[in-house]
Amino acid sequence: MASYEFFLAKRYLKAKCRTGFISTTTYISIGGVALGVTALIIVLSLMNGFSTEVRNKLLGMDAHLRVLKFHGEWIEDYEKVAKQIERLPHVVAASPFIYWEGMVASAHSAAGVKIKGIDPTSASKVTDIGQRFLYGALRLGPVQEKNCWGIAIGSTLADRLQVNLGDEVYLLSPKGTTVTSLWGTPKMRRFVVTGIFQVGLYDFDASLVCISLRSAQLLLGSGDEVTGIEAKLDDLYKVGTATKQINRALGYPYYTLTWAQMYRHLFNWMKLEKWGSFIVLSLIILVAAFSIISTLVMMVMEKTREIGILKAMGATSKSIRKIFMLQGLVTGVLGTASGCVVGYLLCWIQENFKVISLPADIYIISAVPVNMRPLDFICISAGSLAICFLASLYPANKASSLQPVEAIRYE
Repeated sequence: MASYEFFLAKRYLKAKCRTGFISTTTYISIGGVALGVTALIIVLSLMNGFSTEVRNKLLGMDAHLRVLKFHGEWIEDYEKVAKQIERLPHVVAASPFIYWEGMVASAHSAAGVKIKGIDPTSASKVTDIGQRFLYGALRLGPVQEKNCWGIAIGSTLADRLQVNLGDEVYLLSPKGTTVTSLWGTPKMRRFVVTGIFQVGLYDFDASLVCISLRSAQLLLGSGDEVTGIEAKLDDLYKVGTATKQINRALGYPYYTLTWAQMYRHLFNWMKLEKWGSFIVLSLIILVAAFSIISTLVMMVMEKTREIGILKAMGATSKSIRKIFMLQGLVTGVLGTASGCVVGYLLCWIQENFKVISLPADIYIISAVPVNMRPLDFICISAGSLAICFLASLYPANKASSLQPVEAIRYE
């Protein structure tokens, strides 16, 4: 059975006042809370969507973890190490790679690039690189008619170099320097473009080139050695467990580098931006809270005589305080619930009908991504209700402190 305090709180919210101003400000307060909650849900869901999209694109081109040697040493018996890693729990596949920086040049232009030597067969099991090609494919072996090896480059880099499939480019590597003068000359090797990929992240599309593992070894003059070994797991979030198992199995001088560690600064920045947006948009709810305070204070002034009569009839200060605190909470609940419903509906519409589209040639994705998370709804709702509750404390205490005789005489 509902208490009389709740009955009166609900009645005060519905009742018509001598001036319609108070009931109007009550609706404005509810609307303000709803607006703030809606904005928070939409912004956090968008941030989650972009974060998930970036993560998926990164892990489409990079493995879940890398196994390297301390002090930048090369791995010699990499095939044996790769098989040893693949036998461990949660590891789906492992692939050797060589990674360094150099320069690529065409007949029209040149650019600094990150060069990655991979084994196309095993690399396709570890990453999604084979599915990212706009033109051509992951064919990095010797091209007989051109008498050189194949190379895959990013779409933005291809535009900068003004090259298409079948065009020739040159890779220059400072690590494979041939000493023919006092300063030495960078080693250069000719390649033919056999594939142009598009990831959707500028760092990959504008500065990454992929060549075969063997051609990378020849270019560097490194012999049968690799920089490290990439591994894919059956569960993205089992990297902690897999890292311990690999470190235990391989021991020193090997160590692992997870995807979260490789892109730690990027994801920390995105997390900071998300919670920064949360704090800024929470100000909307704070403004609504001040509106609740002013509404309840005016309600106390409007109902001063009624409060005096209630006290004269035996109502305690605690009961009077409870009436106005419940008013604030009801306002918060109505605003928060409305905001959650509206926010969810707008996000659901965007998620299913892609109302807000993006130019795919610029952003790669065709629509604004949305990822709603229950924890965000819970945090936003709890925060909103807490702010509304705190906003009701001052008017409730003011009402409970009124003296019955003075309140009844109040005009």
